[in-house]
Amino acid sequence: MDPEAIRAFEHARWERAASVYAASFGVATHLFCEALLDAAGVGADTEVLDLACGPGVVAGRAAARGAVVCGLDFSAAMLAEARATYPSVQFVHADAEAVPLPDASVDAVVSNFGLHHVPRPALALTEARRVLRPGGRVAFTFWAGHAENIAWELVFDAVRRCGDLAASDAPAPGGGFGTTQACLDALAAAGFAHVDGRLEHRVWRHADAAELVAALRAGTARMAAMIEGQREGILAAIVADIEENAAAYRDPMGLALPIAAVVAEGVRQG
Repeated sequence: MDPEAIRAFEHARWERAASVYAASFGVATHLFCEALLDAAGVGADTEVLDLACGPGVVAGRAAARGAVVCGLDFSAAMLAEARATYPSVQFVHADAEAVPLPDASVDAVVSNFGLHHVPRPALALTEARRVLRPGGRVAFTFWAGHAENIAWELVFDAVRRCGDLAASDAPAPGGGFGTTQACLDALAAAGFAHVDGRLEHRVWRHADAAELVAALRAGTARMAAMIEGQREGILAAIVADIEENAAAYRDPMGLALPIAAVVAEGVRQG
């Protein structure tokens, strides 16, 4: 695992995706914002740090609850989108592994599908604990497994049948979480108490399989690299495979694809 290679890859991908993220993959991630804020106990006057804030949607929704928010991201392009959309919210250009805030300075830290993109998630969680006041809460979201995420399962199964799952220029990841228990173990290892996690289920709508693949290609990092790495002519077969196998999720408005995420939380004590 090369932290700097991971950081460079992720940075380049999110810089590229920034202008289209909210209208593509962001449609899926934003479905979990309110559950994330609820898990962190965010309300009026809560001082909140949003790690890996991207285009600022979670930060903006926290501000709408009356919270005092700081959003942090390492992508200048993402922050430009965030500042344009939420001009009253403070956004800081920095890395989740080195948060430029004093010790014990916020009431809550949240991260919406951000921690698994950090080269060393354990270090980011340690930083989250450092900046939290005693009694402060951390919460983050992480995608559940393919059995719970039909959109993911359809794509990966189609690539397995028609293409190459290893066709990607992405470096080996720094480490995700994989399961709800892994999320809880990571929180406990970072020193958090009262750790808990639950699955949240949503539906991500698309007109058809081509739209799903386009959203993943435009608004993700590792999945986009896998899609773009397929040999010429293979992508059409992948889309056709998804379309065929998604028939059970079609309704008069298109595809209604079940997706799910783990919402993990913990408390800083002492």
